[in-house]
Amino acid sequence: MHADFQPCAYIMASARHGTLYIGVTSHLIQRICQHRDGGFGGFTDRYGVKTLVWFELAGKMHAAITREKQIKNWQRKWKIEPIEAANPDWRDLAEELGLPPLGGDTPASSSCRT
Repeated sequence: MHADFQPCAYIMASARHGTLYIGVTSHLIQRICQHRDGGFGGFTDRYGVKTLVWFELAGKMHAAITREKQIKNWQRKWKIEPIEAANPDWRDLAEELGLPPLGGDTPASSSCRT
């Protein structure tokens, strides 16, 4: 497996206790950038879901996909529990992965383009 690729399930939010999106990817930083830049259109763009609030790494892609499907079937309160346990302030974990903060005055602060 390429060093940049790590399968994971993730949860993004529009705000604290806001709209949630559950996804799966093999390249989390690239996927966050796509969500932030509106590259997907659709649900995350329509509801402003741009904040990474939880993620879980998996050894293999099939395990990440299984986890994503499991979480998608949960009740909303169950989806919030792992976020609250690992990230009670609902801070943007993308910043901890080296991405710029959202909401700044420069285009780079709202996107991942360099």
